[in-house]
Amino acid sequence: MAEGDNNSVYQLAAETSSLEEQLQGWGEVILLTDKVLRWERAWFPLALMSVVSFSFLMIYYLDPSVLSGVSCFVMFLCLADYLVPALAPRIFGSNKWTTEQQQRFHEICRNLVKSRRRIVGWWKRLFTLKEEKPKMYFMTMVFTLAVVAWIGQQVHNLFLTYLIVSFLLLFPGLNQHGIITKYIGMAKREINKLLKHKEKKNE
Repeated sequence: MAEGDNNSVYQLAAETSSLEEQLQGWGEVILLTDKVLRWERAWFPLALMSVVSFSFLMIYYLDPSVLSGVSCFVMFLCLADYLVPALAPRIFGSNKWTTEQQQRFHEICRNLVKSRRRIVGWWKRLFTLKEEKPKMYFMTMVFTLAVVAWIGQQVHNLFLTYLIVSFLLLFPGLNQHGIITKYIGMAKREINKLLKHKEKKNE
């Protein structure tokens, strides 16, 4: 293995270890959330969507201003950050983790670090594109933002947010159970059939 690869692996391990220490108080909650998001039980998707739907219905009913909504959301995060590490051990009553739980927690933290690295990598590539190919960067950004703005005009803001949040929360379970892979494979087969049919017509 090259020296650069060794450094990358060591850095990944160090970042994962650091994140584990930061999230140690949230361990039980993270493991429970992981089970729900991966649909370890058949009723988890229904429960998840029920909670999300109820939350968005309450937002729609209360119709808070942007400032009130942001303030309440940040306040909720602050309360959770203060209360969860203190109450989680009492609620779950599991100060001693099994080896399987510890390994899963390590894997979750490792995946979070990898995801953070990917996001940073995409961000850096975007700025690299801006420096090396400013015209392409400009056209890509304008086109992408125009499409997003058009979608925003066609769909209600709250409903669009509901769809995005629902997809993000369902994505781990869909991926875990191979549903996304299945439909991507079906789409690829259909596209290949269309291309082959078109080639035969051209012949």
